[in-house]
Amino acid sequence: MPCWREPAPAKVNLALDILRRRPDGYHDMYMVMQSVSLCDFVTVEEQSEGFALDTVGFAPPPGKTMEERAAQAFFAAIGEPMPGLRVALEKNIPAYAGLGGGSSDVAALLRILRKAYCPPMGAATLEKMGLSVGSDVPFCIRGGAALAEGRGEILTDLPPLSGAHIVLCKPPFGIPTPALFERFDRIGGARRPDVAGLADALRRPDFEGAAARMANVFEDVLPPEHAEVFAIKRRLSELGAAGAVMSGSGPTVCGLFRDARAAHKAADALRADYPETFCAAPLPANF
Repeated sequence: MPCWREPAPAKVNLALDILRRRPDGYHDMYMVMQSVSLCDFVTVEEQSEGFALDTVGFAPPPGKTMEERAAQAFFAAIGEPMPGLRVALEKNIPAYAGLGGGSSDVAALLRILRKAYCPPMGAATLEKMGLSVGSDVPFCIRGGAALAEGRGEILTDLPPLSGAHIVLCKPPFGIPTPALFERFDRIGGARRPDVAGLADALRRPDFEGAAARMANVFEDVLPPEHAEVFAIKRRLSELGAAGAVMSGSGPTVCGLFRDARAAHKAADALRADYPETFCAAPLPANF
């Protein structure tokens, strides 16, 4: 039977601001996002009937998975019955880490289905479909670097980070995204990240300017028990990072380095205390 395999890159938020809570319960965001070379891999093959999801070392939440909902949305959009599908996830991106692993897996699945069953479908149509499953899915379908607005689906392409080496360090806990949004709605952020300035720095390109503007308003509302995020940021700076920021709703911290050797040395130092530490590189867009 036919079989397809696609990488599912992680994403990092170089800058993240929350503008307002919307009447529909979502929030208007203002972010700069970048896909990186830390990847899951998604394999899809046809089977006789039904939908099956195989995972190793990761248990998806109960109920219908994001992958099954995405596949159903895809075939409903093209007006064809869904064939039997078996989807296998090879997980390398830590779960619940602020790196978009689940969204990227769904995005890779949708890219596979487009290539296999409807090649003429445009990227914009696929991204709109992805939004019905998750707010980060449209960016993960596109990849590269982008200024993201709305829920995250209004995307303006940017040049990928130039000359950057990235260290990702996840402490041994997760942070529920809804709880952070609720804290932000109650407390509010203490600053306004210069998201537009960071986007302009990527356009120039200006590595130091981008690194200096890395910021995330979710850091302002972290509960005290998650203060380890700030300790990791300090260690990355001490180890030579030009800038460091928590990605998404965390808790993974992203550090930018100019020098590959310094990045690998920093990752080795952090990995002694934080096993889920990775070196990664910026990626271009998928389309």
